[in-house]
Amino acid sequence: MAISEEAQRNHDALFPNHTSTLKVTDPELIEVFDNWAFDEVLRESVLDARTRLMVQLAALIASHAVNEYRVMLGGALNVGVTPVEAKEILYQAVPYVGMAKVFDFIHATNEVLKARGVPLPLEGQSTTTPESRREKGLDVQRRLFGDTVDQLYKKSPKDQLHIQAFLSANCFGDYLTRTGLDLKTRELLTVSMLAALGGCEAQLAGHVAGNLAAGNDRKVLVSTVTHLLPFIGYPRTLNALRVINEGTSP
Repeated sequence: MAISEEAQRNHDALFPNHTSTLKVTDPELIEVFDNWAFDEVLRESVLDARTRLMVQLAALIASHAVNEYRVMLGGALNVGVTPVEAKEILYQAVPYVGMAKVFDFIHATNEVLKARGVPLPLEGQSTTTPESRREKGLDVQRRLFGDTVDQLYKKSPKDQLHIQAFLSANCFGDYLTRTGLDLKTRELLTVSMLAALGGCEAQLAGHVAGNLAAGNDRKVLVSTVTHLLPFIGYPRTLNALRVINEGTSP
């Protein structure tokens, strides 16, 4: 077996002039993986290269795959993902996967950007104030999930109401209202993180609905999960597809 011309071309578009050490030490694995991930999988795509790389970066953060993320971040920057977009993917991961996982990626991202001569910090993207963050977050929630949000407040036990308030003000108000990425892209990133985390099927179902409200249809969702498959494996991919199937029509 040899790496196909198409796989090599797609690989080189992300990583020009890169010499893989694994081609030397593990040639059979690289031939199988590259022919699949950079040829077969890409044939099923409805996503452009930039979006494909952004959802993969989100999934790699959720998987805590720092070394692979570092490599793929370089590829993402090579195909036009901007430093601001890369940072916004990273920041959005905080409420979904937690700072414990994201911390290492902040440093990795800064190292990659500095090596490319990008001055830090980048321009701020926040649009809220301490006074406006909850209401603006609620606006985003209602846009994506309708009156379900108000029902969650009504049904919440009193000793857990603060969690609903945190979701509105922090998760959505502090992060989902930021500029640098539009809401449609942010919802796709959220699905990618939840699929990669695994065990989040209830939240994944909610964000499948949120994606539909934001303008991402079934084709986009299936294509997104298809592009995550090489990095998150079949079990989590199949679980995510089951949730998508339950929430959308073929």
